[in-house]
Amino acid sequence: MYLRKRALDRLAKEKVLYERRQGGDIQLCVVYPNVYRLAMANLGFQAVFHIFESDPRVAADRAFLPDPDEREVIRRRDERIVSFEHGRPLSEFDILAFSISFETDYLNVVSLLRMAGIPLRRSERAGGGYPLIIAGGSAIFLNPEPIADFIDLFLIGEGEEMVPEFLARFYEAREMEPRERIRELARIEGAYLPDYFTPAYDRSGRLESIQYSGPGKPTVSRRMIRDLNRFRTASLILTEESVFGDMFLVEASRGCQWGCRFCAAGFMYRPIRYRSARSELPEALSGLNERKVIGLVGAEMASVPGVAAIAEAVAERGGRLSPSSLKADCITPRLAAALARNGNRSVTIAPEAGSERMRKVINKNLSEGEILQAADLMVGEGVENLKFYFMIGLPEERDEDVLEIGRLVGKILERARLNKKPVGRVTISLNPFVPKPWTPFQWDPMEDARRIKDKVALLRANVGRLGAVELDAESPRVAYFQTMVSRGDRRVGRILEILDATGCEGPGEIWRELARLRREPVEGIPDPDFFVTRVYGHDEVLPWDFIDHHIHKWFLLSERKKAHYEHQSKPCDVTRCTVCGAC
Repeated sequence: MYLRKRALDRLAKEKVLYERRQGGDIQLCVVYPNVYRLAMANLGFQAVFHIFESDPRVAADRAFLPDPDEREVIRRRDERIVSFEHGRPLSEFDILAFSISFETDYLNVVSLLRMAGIPLRRSERAGGGYPLIIAGGSAIFLNPEPIADFIDLFLIGEGEEMVPEFLARFYEAREMEPRERIRELARIEGAYLPDYFTPAYDRSGRLESIQYSGPGKPTVSRRMIRDLNRFRTASLILTEESVFGDMFLVEASRGCQWGCRFCAAGFMYRPIRYRSARSELPEALSGLNERKVIGLVGAEMASVPGVAAIAEAVAERGGRLSPSSLKADCITPRLAAALARNGNRSVTIAPEAGSERMRKVINKNLSEGEILQAADLMVGEGVENLKFYFMIGLPEERDEDVLEIGRLVGKILERARLNKKPVGRVTISLNPFVPKPWTPFQWDPMEDARRIKDKVALLRANVGRLGAVELDAESPRVAYFQTMVSRGDRRVGRILEILDATGCEGPGEIWRELARLRREPVEGIPDPDFFVTRVYGHDEVLPWDFIDHHIHKWFLLSERKKAHYEHQSKPCDVTRCTVCGAC
């Protein structure tokens, strides 16, 4: 009763911005493997739920990771989690569709299956009587292998076309025997059936080969939408409990033209695609009927075509535009003025690295002068609070590069003082480098957690001299776990099972259990450091190599070599360049 009451209260406070359908024959639950307030801030989750719910053949529901107090109730009462809309046990659905945006939520996938009373491993469900368990989302695009033993079928790529194809194929095959049905579903382009792929390891524990037993080629082609304007991606369900509860969210682009060598979004979503201002502006203006703040979503927003005009139009109607992140050299006086209108007092700028040398290493294509000019523009237009996003522990980084972060921020503050433009709160957001699949740095390790702590302490002491500057540093323990699941193979699934079985939830508990696994090895499971702090060989088979992202591996290697020599590459030119293979 306690858990159901909270769900009903949340449902009553939601505002649904589309007409909901009566359900069909397919009982389907879309599961976000994290808590409600994070799920409802995720446009991908909202979009895929809407696609499922709009199909007349489907009776769609939602489910989320219970809040911490709810999980305690479930443990104490030995209850099963139920769906959000109708309070049904998850085991009663025909399909559970996991929407996974972040690899760190892979552990929550395991926990949710356990809390639903569903056997974790696909092999344990082979006898039937359980839902078909599928998964998709941006984390899956990169590396699904850590949860490959728990999922029946993955949909790799953007879902606007793939999900309707899946539903049509499932409807046609619903009377088939389960084994035949899953093989029929695996014929969809972008579908990944783990049963067809068997990893083999050498004596050192490295992945030696991936043996394929299915039809056709031993690769899975990532699906993508060429024209984003064909589909609407904006807030569909509003709730103030969302982490962006005061915003109406509008997707502006997918991908990024700049090619930063650490950034997964800049490679897995290639080629860069923008929504046209013609479709984006009406979406933003209609959102003002619901919220006064329009959140513009994408990898980098200052280079979005027509963004200044959108910001001006929103401001003229009494609202304000809040872009996710801005590249400093793309901030124009017009954009700065439009963002500062109607009380927009905070802006995030992402230099990523403090020194000119490191920005060349990561291919940021951004000079110190351009960063200073962007800060001058924003402060000059009345933006009081500045947030700067930096990374630490990047390949080729030295201590002097870390100290350059403090020097750069200090120079910004000094210029504001000389220009008599007061700066309110200045925040340095510092995040340890996490190597991601399908980037030029996928072969590079995460730096040792103790070394990162030392660098953070060095910078904190340096920044302390600047006065009112807040340093917000993400724990390297969190980054360690993220790296393990980002670069891991199927054996990481066993580690996730152990973490779930021992009740690990927060970063501290996860770190302690991983430390125990390093001290007390379990047969068949590599030391977690094997995935985190080891340089992967150029000739090594990578766990995610079977996915075809249409990017040449030699291109990624050449970009990694350029990083070593501090050479930059030009931004993507999708009209003429075909070098990387994505166009």
